[in-house]
Amino acid sequence: MLKTNVYNMSGELVGEIELAEAVFGITPNESVVHDVVKNHLANKRQGTQSALTRAEVSGGGRKPWRQKGTGRARQGSTRAPQWTHGGIVFAPKPRDYSYTLNKKAKRLAMKSALSAKVQDNGLVVIDSIKMDAPKTAEFAKFLAAVGCNTKTLVVTAEADMNVVKSGRNIPGCEVAFAGVMNVYSIVNANKLVVDKAALAKIQEVFA
Repeated sequence: MLKTNVYNMSGELVGEIELAEAVFGITPNESVVHDVVKNHLANKRQGTQSALTRAEVSGGGRKPWRQKGTGRARQGSTRAPQWTHGGIVFAPKPRDYSYTLNKKAKRLAMKSALSAKVQDNGLVVIDSIKMDAPKTAEFAKFLAAVGCNTKTLVVTAEADMNVVKSGRNIPGCEVAFAGVMNVYSIVNANKLVVDKAALAKIQEVFA
């Protein structure tokens, strides 16, 4: 039976909670995690890069000098790629980098990432993460109290703007919700801080 400690926001041990083996106790599939992370980063790309080819650069309509007799290399245009102010060879153009993966791969990657966090002692369960008002200093004290001084992903059950605003100015801290967290954020974080309500939602969805 897989169990982990539960802490309060002051870092005090308040109990234990059972973790679903099907979500937090599997053997991580690194290959699938890699595929899903690569897919996530590709889908985030804007793809708005653009440069001009020799056909699109203005000027260069006249042959710079005659074909023969000058002793120089033959040139047909001053906008060829080898010229300063010339066009770009195979110029990048706006494109869509996104692609889809099947749902089973995404589910397996999520469970693999969560299981890897448990195996690396990177999962911290909090009884309840609540902020009365947006207070970055207080939120930083909370993270320090539970031993999360490096890159941390904080997961709550619902969208709590006080928590979001408290954590967004802390370097390396990201706040997500149980329904929208992604594999990349979990893998990228050194510590995964989850409250009990969010943990219940995660286990309900992925078990």
